[in-house]
Amino acid sequence: MPNPLLPLRTALIGLSSTSATSWASETHLPTLLQSGNFALTALSISSIAAAKSAIKTYNLPPSTKAYGTPEDLANDPDIDLVICNTRVDKHFETVLPSIRAGKQVYIEWPIARNLKEVEVLIDVARAAAAAGNGAGRVAVGLQGRFAPPVVKVGELLKGGHLGKLLSSEVRAFGGTKDREVLSAGLKYFLDGDVGGNVVTIGFGHVIDFVQSVVGDIIPGSESVHFQNQRPEVRIRDPQSGSIIETIRSNVPDLISLHGYLPETSHVSRKASLIAYFTRGQPYPGDPSLSWTLNCEFGTIRLTAPAGISLGADAYAEPVTIEVHRFETGEVEQVPWTWSEAQAKVSVKARSVQSCLVSFAEGREDGYVSLEDAAHRASQIQGWLDSWEGN
Repeated sequence: MPNPLLPLRTALIGLSSTSATSWASETHLPTLLQSGNFALTALSISSIAAAKSAIKTYNLPPSTKAYGTPEDLANDPDIDLVICNTRVDKHFETVLPSIRAGKQVYIEWPIARNLKEVEVLIDVARAAAAAGNGAGRVAVGLQGRFAPPVVKVGELLKGGHLGKLLSSEVRAFGGTKDREVLSAGLKYFLDGDVGGNVVTIGFGHVIDFVQSVVGDIIPGSESVHFQNQRPEVRIRDPQSGSIIETIRSNVPDLISLHGYLPETSHVSRKASLIAYFTRGQPYPGDPSLSWTLNCEFGTIRLTAPAGISLGADAYAEPVTIEVHRFETGEVEQVPWTWSEAQAKVSVKARSVQSCLVSFAEGREDGYVSLEDAAHRASQIQGWLDSWEGN
């Protein structure tokens, strides 16, 4: 249902002038400034002074409000939508007041630090909706599902011309730029209690968009193996380029997963999903991401040489889709395109743009709800719980 209240008066949390990452400024801010669906009304960071600094840094109008606490932001009746871009372990405390107040909320993935926090957010959102306390919609940034190459692969599979899916194989190398070194601003990736790391983020996005096409692995059918190949990780100062410390990681950096998929009109009974992920660079000349769908009458293959983040910046080299038709032996390249609206923002921002606009316009098939994302978080955490550690 179209949203008659556009543009949404929007508050962006986490757009810092001193942040170690640029996700908010490079992916969310362009859409908020260019789309008529949003009116960027406020920023909220760790303090009012920090918010004012960001308003100046990004040349936002002087009328943009500056907030230093999530509670003050939630109490503003002139804010419709709150977007959270903080570090994962701050998501819960940052969005809880706004969800309780019935505001529309968009949370970047992962949802929160752990499943207990996720469950509280769901309960509060349901209570707010039941009480008629505002709009109460909550979305989560699993934007890889809506990246045009992923959508195109889904169309090819569900079109039925290649028959049913027999198996799907994924090989992914990434999560961080280097297998042994991390920038100082990302050293929290090495602490599993934070909730944001190469498994939940790097692998999490990949396994989410893959399953959005082929279906979710049948619970209990999976066999998963974790390994921490390089537990001692060097930390590099981004300013000097020098190594400043070495930290022992408690997060696995290799995952091997095998499970069965549910039978559907386009997936055969007991079709397999096989996924391999490791942190860092692939072997020279190999792609960062290779995703193959083996069907009865042909094979679909997506290749991303430069990265695994199809919902962000994996496009420094062309992302290609090919189809091998068994009957003729021919291999054809299948084109895919960005939408006209996506082409107006940077490549890194395009899938985020699609989800934000869908959320604003109330198109439920264009974004991931909190409940849907919670299912994925529970699945990944269940796999992690099976790991016995270093």
